[in-house]
Amino acid sequence: MQEIICPNCGKTFELDETSYTSIIKQIRDNEFEKDMKEKEKNYIAQKETAVLQVKLEAEKEFNKQLQLKDKLISDLNQQISTADADSKLAIQKAIAEKEALINDLKNKLEIQTSEKKVAITEAISNKENEISNLKLQIEQNKNEFEHKESELKNSFNKILKEKDEEVERYKDFKAKQSVKLLGETLEQHCEIEFERLRPTGFQNAYFEKDTDIKLGSKGDYIFRDFDDGGNEYISIMFEMKNESDTSSTKKKNEDFFKKLDKDRNDKECEFAVLVSMLEPDSELFNTGIVDVSHKFPKMYVIRPQFFIPIITLLRNTSLKALTYKKELAIAQTQSTDITNFENELNEFKNKFANNYRLASEKFKKAIDEIDKTIDHLQKTKEALLGSENQLRLANNKAEDLTIKKLTKNNPTMSKMFQELKED
Repeated sequence: MQEIICPNCGKTFELDETSYTSIIKQIRDNEFEKDMKEKEKNYIAQKETAVLQVKLEAEKEFNKQLQLKDKLISDLNQQISTADADSKLAIQKAIAEKEALINDLKNKLEIQTSEKKVAITEAISNKENEISNLKLQIEQNKNEFEHKESELKNSFNKILKEKDEEVERYKDFKAKQSVKLLGETLEQHCEIEFERLRPTGFQNAYFEKDTDIKLGSKGDYIFRDFDDGGNEYISIMFEMKNESDTSSTKKKNEDFFKKLDKDRNDKECEFAVLVSMLEPDSELFNTGIVDVSHKFPKMYVIRPQFFIPIITLLRNTSLKALTYKKELAIAQTQSTDITNFENELNEFKNKFANNYRLASEKFKKAIDEIDKTIDHLQKTKEALLGSENQLRLANNKAEDLTIKKLTKNNPTMSKMFQELKED
């Protein structure tokens, strides 16, 4: 129970716990409500004050911005006015400068046009002068050409006349010569050409007439050349053929191939060359060196002017071939040495294998014989052991043998031994 004093009358009265709690709750609710209303009132007043202040500040800021806007508009209007004035002045200035530039360009164009007209006029005049000079030069060159052409024609006609005379003289000369003399003349030509170059190009060469007729025929000349060691590396059988232009029986180069090939083989020459003046109109034989190896091996037909070139060509080819032969010989020697070494090695291997085989066979045979001997000795050993056992048994039997046993079933011998014992 709780004692409560009334603030109005001063009386004291008691309240139970429930009543006390209810009164306290009422008091608290009234105070709380009163306090909340007071706070709400204050909040509303503060809110109105804050809103009013915000409105004032917003109006102030708005007025400030409005003033700035008005000022900016005023400044812009002033700038626009100034810019319009400047633009008008700039446009007027640019137009004036453009007109001045146009006038200047017009003046320069008129000056250049005038100068070009003058230059063109001068160029045309110069070209006309050059054309006139060229025409004059062409005319002079034409006259000089005609003069030179006339001189060349006269000179050519003179040379042609001299050649015709020379041909006639040659024909007359050949007509007066015999066939033998024509051939000898060609041989002399080739021999002279060779002897002329012998000191410089053919120091080791042999070039002489073929005089050996042991085999029934002979060629005209044989050429042989040797290296510094005296080894022959090229040989050529030469046949020279010529005939008179007025000869009734015209020979062909092919008519002499077979004999030339035979002479080459008989004299053991490598190449055969026919130096021929036959078939003078043949395009084939007039072109140069003609290879007829398809008919006879290593045979050529030439005109006299190719006599030295064919020797040089064949000699250089043979020199290269000689070098290759030497290299091949060295290689073959090395190959032979290697082959001999391999053969000797194989022979040694074969002999060693044969000796090994024989030794192995003998060794095996000896082992077999040893095995047989061991087997024989083993049998002998067994036989000897068997004999020893028999001897032991015999010895035991001999030691066990007594006169009593010998005479046990023999009365006669027993009696005799008895008598001997008594005696």
